[in-house]
Amino acid sequence: MLKPRSLVFDLFGDYLRYRGGETRLRGLVSLMECFDVPSATTRVVVNRLRNEGWLESRRDGRETIYALTGAAWELFDEGRSRIFDRVRSPWDGQWHMVIYTVPETERTLRGQLRKKLSWWGFGPLSPAVWLSPHDRLEQVKNEFIKEPAVQLDVFRSRSAGLESDRDIASRAWDLKELDSDYVDLLEVYQPRLADYRAGRLTGRAALVERTQLIHDYRLFPFRDPDLPSDLLPDGWHGRLAHEIFLEAHGLLRTAADAYVDELIASPTDPAA
Repeated sequence: MLKPRSLVFDLFGDYLRYRGGETRLRGLVSLMECFDVPSATTRVVVNRLRNEGWLESRRDGRETIYALTGAAWELFDEGRSRIFDRVRSPWDGQWHMVIYTVPETERTLRGQLRKKLSWWGFGPLSPAVWLSPHDRLEQVKNEFIKEPAVQLDVFRSRSAGLESDRDIASRAWDLKELDSDYVDLLEVYQPRLADYRAGRLTGRAALVERTQLIHDYRLFPFRDPDLPSDLLPDGWHGRLAHEIFLEAHGLLRTAADAYVDELIASPTDPAA
């Protein structure tokens, strides 16, 4: 089930950003109703997001216009890059390692650090030793440079060879479970490609399907470190899943965009 809070971000990120980056409340209400979210719930959610600093608003006559704040766009753009982009350059065989120390009294901060490391494609070789085949050490240091409780030591190193590298990857990430989840995703969406290609989904159906697709796929980058092909197990389904996601996302775009345009251009709701 799609959560209203996540839906607001999805609608801004995949549709409203290309329509001036803002919307009247009545338009957002209409969009959310496509997902069976009542108007009252939408109003509560946008007020909370505004209070939390993710949305900003202004008045235009009797209507309220909402837009994501700069901080929200920055977070969204980082997430979009992780979802849509893949590293294509050959791996140089070098691991990028982070060793951290966080006091026991700062468990919340430690959890935030681990979550960020996972998002950037690092995996735990041991509880406090995380590594990645991609050079994102500067991102880690810049994110926590103002946290004196976090001590970070970063290294670059090589293993004894490819066999060791593959063993390291298998210990730092649960690739078997991840691959199984990719198979489940493919079983849902790969058979639907024929309908997408034929343009059989239109209007609300296209919008809902495309948004559900994004919802189902977007958590994978939190778990998938985008490993070089040399480190992936045989028969890996992650690359195919990414290709299917991109194709389906693109095929549904025109119909979903047209329906969004229709909804946000609807007559003014006097209560907006």
